[in-house]
Amino acid sequence: MAALRRKFGEDYQVVNTGQAAAAFPAPAKKKRQRFVEKNGRCNVQHGNLGGETSRYISDLFTTLVDLKWRWNLLIFILTYTIAWLVMAFMWWIIAYIRGDLNHGHDASYTPCVANVYNFPSAFLFFIETEATIGYGYRYITEKCPEGIILFLFQSLLGSIVDAFLIGCMFIKMSQPKKRAETLMFSQHAVISQRDGRLCLMFRVGNLRNSHMVSAQIRCKLIKSRQTPEGEFLPLDQCELDVGFGTGADQLFLVSPLTICHEINPKSPFFDLSQRSLKNEQFEIVVILEGIVETTGMTCQARTSYTEDEVLWGHRFLPVMSLEEGFFRVDYSQFHSNFEVPTPPYSVKEHEERSALPSPMSVDTPPPAQSRGQRRERVFSVDCIRSVEQGVRHGPLRGQLPSKLERMSSSGREDLQRKVLLLSSQIAEKACSTGDLPLKLQRLGACSTSSPPSPEVSRLQLSALKVGFEPMTQSTGDLYQANVVVPVVGTTRACSPVLLSTPERPEDNLPLKLRRMNADR
Repeated sequence: MAALRRKFGEDYQVVNTGQAAAAFPAPAKKKRQRFVEKNGRCNVQHGNLGGETSRYISDLFTTLVDLKWRWNLLIFILTYTIAWLVMAFMWWIIAYIRGDLNHGHDASYTPCVANVYNFPSAFLFFIETEATIGYGYRYITEKCPEGIILFLFQSLLGSIVDAFLIGCMFIKMSQPKKRAETLMFSQHAVISQRDGRLCLMFRVGNLRNSHMVSAQIRCKLIKSRQTPEGEFLPLDQCELDVGFGTGADQLFLVSPLTICHEINPKSPFFDLSQRSLKNEQFEIVVILEGIVETTGMTCQARTSYTEDEVLWGHRFLPVMSLEEGFFRVDYSQFHSNFEVPTPPYSVKEHEERSALPSPMSVDTPPPAQSRGQRRERVFSVDCIRSVEQGVRHGPLRGQLPSKLERMSSSGREDLQRKVLLLSSQIAEKACSTGDLPLKLQRLGACSTSSPPSPEVSRLQLSALKVGFEPMTQSTGDLYQANVVVPVVGTTRACSPVLLSTPERPEDNLPLKLRRMNADR
């Protein structure tokens, strides 16, 4: 115990052991009606079959095999006893009809069966013939053709009865039901975290050294529910995934294994929490199937776990230890488990809490960009074309000011010309050039002193430089955002164009830049 505490921590406490059960007896609780017992027997009885009972007689062999041993032995004894009595009576009838009973001790008389002169002697003759004992005292003579026919019928009937009853007893004795007695399941199922995920776990083990070939495990959830249409489904069966997609349901059962069902959005336990577990009513049926290595017959072991047999926040104790040259399994700790820290809420609640933003989180503005990072992106004239098409035909039409709509309707060249004229007229009055490099500010300031020449009007707009604001807004929102669109020519730089300025950008500039703008 001290070694376990050093391995798992001082906070873990072993529960469900023999000493703990003796020291702290569990409170008495009303026994719950189970669908499948702990030993695997299904608690279901069929009644009111009506005329369907004849189906059992049509499959007589299976009916006899499914009967309990007491009934099988009774049928076995009665069948042989009645068959022997009937056949002995038939031999006595032949002797009585021929008059052999009156000449039993007459040496000169030839009977049908020698030394048969009453019913006990006829019964002994039949037993000797049926069992092929052949004492040689009683035998059939050649002057009894009816006896020869009865002897042939007796041989055929005896072979059929022997094959039927002995085969039935052999199949019943060789059934692998008792092999399931050496397959163990843990008394409780536990719910705890494994690999960061909440899982439902239970343990299986094999007490024999012979293996279970192709062992496979399945789990069914038995729970009554009501459909959205109002239909009530009593004892509805739902499949629990224990690794069907990954192959984890195929077991190599040479040592105790812990079967794990991950609780995820596809699991029926997605909204199960520690508190709701006490109010739930369900039953988990576990089915373990495999081929017995010694006989080659398929064996199935079953058990079930009710809601009060599922422990929240527990984990199984390890039972494997390394000895000199082999691994040792301690089955005394097979059912033992201990408590571990486990969140009390369901996986659904955990995902909902993770999806909600934290109340302490505050949207902080992005850090100030450096001078190199704040360089303007260069866009080609294709950007202008897409904006014009959106203004003409797209949803942006009707959202622009009338001045810009007239500009867009006059074509790309007219738009370039008007942008250049507008930039030369109202740049100094509408905005500040504090966000542009100093050389462009001086060129823009000097460009306002003289009207643009026709050469400038024929210039193709080679690029648009966008500063701090992202170029992800449509042209319909240009009158709402402070977007500065400077135009740079090949020979002469023009002033930036401000499409709309709801407030003065000069108020956001440093003091030195505001003084420079005021001097200009």
